Amino acid sequence: MLLKNKLLVFVLLFFLAFNLMARSSADKEDIVKSKFFGTVIDSKTHLPLKAASIIISDIKIGGITDNEGKFYLNNIANGKHLAEVSHIGYNTIAVVIDIENDTRHDFELIPSVVENNAVVITGSSSATQLKKVPFQVTVLRRQELLQNSSTNIIEALAKKPGIATVSSGPAVSKPVIRGLGYNRVLTINDGVRQEGQQWGDEHGIEIDEASVNKVEILKGPASLMYGSDAMAGVINIITNVPVEDNSIRANLLSNYQSNNNLRSVNVNVAGNVNGFNWNVYNTINAAADYRNKYDGRVFNSKFRQHNFGGYAGYNGGWGYSHILFSNFNLNTGMVEGERDDAGAFIKPLPGGNSAVASREDFTSTLPQIPFQQIRHFKIAADNSFKAGKNRLSLNVGYQQNQRQEFGNADDMKERSLFFDLKTITYTAQLHLAEKKGWKTSVGIGGMQQQNTNRGVEQLIPDYNLLDIGSFVYTQKTMDKITWSGGVRFDNRSLHAKALMEGEEEKGAAFSKSFSNISGSAGMAAQLSRQFNFKLNVARGFRAPGIAELSSNGAHEGTTRYEYGDNNLKSETSTQADAALEYNAEHLSINVAVYRNSISNFIFYRKLQSVSGGDSLINTDDNVLTGFTFSQGNAVLSGIEASLDIHPHPLDWLHIENTFSLTNGRLKQSGVQNMYLPFMPAPRLISELRCNFSAKKIITNFYASIEVDNTFRQHKIFTAYNTETSTPAYTLLNASAGADFVAASGKTLFSLHLSASNLTDVAYQNHLSRLKYTAPNVATGRTGVFNMGRNFSVKLNIPLHFTVKKS
Repeated sequence: MLLKNKLLVFVLLFFLAFNLMARSSADKEDIVKSKFFGTVIDSKTHLPLKAASIIISDIKIGGITDNEGKFYLNNIANGKHLAEVSHIGYNTIAVVIDIENDTRHDFELIPSVVENNAVVITGSSSATQLKKVPFQVTVLRRQELLQNSSTNIIEALAKKPGIATVSSGPAVSKPVIRGLGYNRVLTINDGVRQEGQQWGDEHGIEIDEASVNKVEILKGPASLMYGSDAMAGVINIITNVPVEDNSIRANLLSNYQSNNNLRSVNVNVAGNVNGFNWNVYNTINAAADYRNKYDGRVFNSKFRQHNFGGYAGYNGGWGYSHILFSNFNLNTGMVEGERDDAGAFIKPLPGGNSAVASREDFTSTLPQIPFQQIRHFKIAADNSFKAGKNRLSLNVGYQQNQRQEFGNADDMKERSLFFDLKTITYTAQLHLAEKKGWKTSVGIGGMQQQNTNRGVEQLIPDYNLLDIGSFVYTQKTMDKITWSGGVRFDNRSLHAKALMEGEEEKGAAFSKSFSNISGSAGMAAQLSRQFNFKLNVARGFRAPGIAELSSNGAHEGTTRYEYGDNNLKSETSTQADAALEYNAEHLSINVAVYRNSISNFIFYRKLQSVSGGDSLINTDDNVLTGFTFSQGNAVLSGIEASLDIHPHPLDWLHIENTFSLTNGRLKQSGVQNMYLPFMPAPRLISELRCNFSAKKIITNFYASIEVDNTFRQHKIFTAYNTETSTPAYTLLNASAGADFVAASGKTLFSLHLSASNLTDVAYQNHLSRLKYTAPNVATGRTGVFNMGRNFSVKLNIPLHFTVKKS
């Protein structure tokens, strides 16, 4: 608590000091504040586009067009700025605007649903056009998230090529990028790396889906910009986007889902008055147990969630200074799948007894034993200052992640596990002024972390961790080719205390240090107006996680008793990937291939007893198989492809297809069938979609039918009985929605309807942890199946108020 209070005071003082300093400097003659305004129209009809978004990411200034397609942005320093103009159903425009005093620029958007020219900030030192970065980045906007149903933010991303999730039920999902997950994927939220218990199967990402405005997914090693834990890629989630000057906007969003009776309400209020701006949100979710055709209602898959957060700060000609904050609170049941001889789910009772779960147990939203509570508090100062012709970015944050697991039916308040993780993160980047086409940045970043066990059991020890790294990144545009790359050095120091079980020491204290160099080099070439080619080579690394180094205990939800190995080395990878994009008026194609070679890849292996058989450990009257961590060389390769056909003259029709395939193998001599564990199955998604822009009562109407084909996954890690194969399945999904407007052109509300798994297929996703829960002796089926048919209704009510200028 003392660390938290000190950091809170520091962040507030940091924010206030720089805010006052920057505001004072705004009066100096060398900073000229200008206006940027214009109109946005449809390129074919030449009619104005209402609610088009205009964002200048580097200085966090933005707004939307009014009913006449006009926009008006204030407090912009003179100079070159990369502006992004977007609208749902249209091609995004990203263009460098040279702002000199009051500057007007008009835009024409071309109807399209393919995102190929967005502005991205992930993996680069500053905002860059998507077509100019050499690596693969996928962009999702808030409107796309509204048009699909999901129970958490990570599940909402899983339809994109190369993205999958490890799930432990509707409330908990972890991202997997090109076959790699856990500590190999880094999540960023508004410039702050999200730090929880990423190594745990049953611990998700503590970010509220309803608060998200945009998501950028970088696929491939990103250690150059982010250091360790970004070896597979980065999920960059952006929640705070300023509204236009002298306005207040609010949204009321509600969602109901039929399968598990999910109810969700989100309230969001954002404002910008004379440069002072803010955005606050509050979300409440509750869901009962979900159901499917084979299991009926799945006992204890329910959850409750309450989140709030936002930001407040000031934007001026000198830059911006913002305070970010969020508080995430999730209570969710942990599905064990235990059933009686008749196949009915049973619940634990005091005294070691059990009973068949009742109808009230299934329909309640209050989790039962065993369950977990996850709390995540975050506060950060995010700043960007104009320093002559250069720009300085500073970000410092504090997070406290608390995961509590309750599993004692005789004492509901007993915390079996309680991880209390405190993290301070910091980054500083100097963006040098563009010179002869070169855009260069240098920076430092790192974190300090402390984990304390407060439960009756310990799976990992108390530890302290210190990260620090520095990098240089540069980009050069030569005619139609953009070259980019850089180098980075990182050091991680870890000090772990003794791992205790009561008064008994079951793991000795140790200290480790890991250092590594990472880097990347690549190019993006606009071969013609239609063709774009990308090639990138990157070296990434990952220091072993705390569980891999020091765990000693039963891993919840598995049949494993895990032993860490503090002699593990850092993983290092070299990935080469290439992509060819073709974009024409009626056809868009994107094909990307990659090969990722990893040294010292960390994986499970079964322990042998002194007699030569399996090592068996008896814990709490359960006999578990002993596993430890080992290392070997591995290689992953794959392909991602998308095809979008929008035939003339049916410009409102889109036939979209995406395909992804990942193969992973251990290069272990003398051992057969060494496929990497838990590789996502090949997947083909085909969608028939129509978009109409009616101009009366209904606008932005869309409707779609989707066929989601997931192929059989039989290339599995069988060497240590780690996983089982999964059969193929096909899901039928549909959606429709529109904006409803008044005669004045004001949007009254938006309605989004969707249906998933319309034919109620009983299936198990290959990466679902519930697939390995207890067998149903009545049917002979192992584990629990995924959610059945589900209907979703989302209602969004926007409000807008204009504030008179002072």
